[in-house]
Amino acid sequence: MPRLWDVPVHDSTRVRDARVAAEQAAALAGLDERRTATSALVATELATNLLKHAAGGQVLIDVVAPSVLADGRSEAALVQVTAVDHGPGIPDVSAALGDGFTTTRSLGAGLGTCARLADDFDLHSVPGRGTVVVARIGPVPDGPAAEPGPAAGVRAGGVNVPFGGAEYSGDAWAWVRAGDLVTLMMADGLGHGPEAARASTAAVAAMREAAHVTPGEALRRIDSALTGTRGAAVAVAQVDTRTGVLRFAGVGNIGARLCEGGTWRHLVSRPGIVGTHRPTTLREEEAVWADDRVLVLHSDGLPSRWAPTSETCRTTTDPAVTAAVTIRDASSSARPVRDDTAVAVLAPVPPDGP
Repeated sequence: MPRLWDVPVHDSTRVRDARVAAEQAAALAGLDERRTATSALVATELATNLLKHAAGGQVLIDVVAPSVLADGRSEAALVQVTAVDHGPGIPDVSAALGDGFTTTRSLGAGLGTCARLADDFDLHSVPGRGTVVVARIGPVPDGPAAEPGPAAGVRAGGVNVPFGGAEYSGDAWAWVRAGDLVTLMMADGLGHGPEAARASTAAVAAMREAAHVTPGEALRRIDSALTGTRGAAVAVAQVDTRTGVLRFAGVGNIGARLCEGGTWRHLVSRPGIVGTHRPTTLREEEAVWADDRVLVLHSDGLPSRWAPTSETCRTTTDPAVTAAVTIRDASSSARPVRDDTAVAVLAPVPPDGP
């Protein structure tokens, strides 16, 4: 089961916890000493920023796949550091990313340095609503990030928050590529805790072996892989980038929303539980995929009243940032999350690159 780190940062002692978590995640990702130090520096700086500028917040650390996948080779793992707050926001993002902008009594690295050191870096900040920052650090690249072809024009990202600060989440997401096909999967193991995590982890492993098949067939294979577990709700969305067709199939209560030209559409799953009570027939829904589309998959950790906004449909935002903003804005201290919560987003790569 993949480890997750959820570090609430409300005093200076938790800054060290964020750094240690980043070092542990780097070891899990197999990063060398230099990239481990980079992960620790980024986590430390972002945690310090939470204290200095937002009166605290949350640092989430995970090991994830790259935001753009290459075809025909195993992908390196990256450490993803996400800082989330409900603070005053950043009034001038460009200035905050400048070389001369640093945080008082921090390492002096600043957001600009974090952005340069990370493989991927993006932030979203609105005055009065808070800031979300996502940085990913991986090994020193030994080749191009993605093979040529339409599939290199699609990227994905997500955020997974374990219930109650646990080390493991019963939710899991993964995405895979086979030629022109890119497939995003979300699994929510029944309940939460280690047994739920085992079910969703088995779903991820099965999906990685089913990158070349349709969503319906992928669900059948995942159903077989989850036999003997408590089962999971699972949704699979696949984009054929050559033909511009999105296919979707789901079982259980995974939410799926597709933004088409600024209008949101529900993609509907069948009732059931993969691994225990899968429906005998699996209907695949089809839609057009284009450069203005954004797909959101989420577990039922999001409140049922959640509705995407125009900001959720922005194709220029890193998908993991979109996921983190979605989770942040759907909950608060007055409405705490009461289950594992995962959100994954599929979107086009903007014309100027990720």
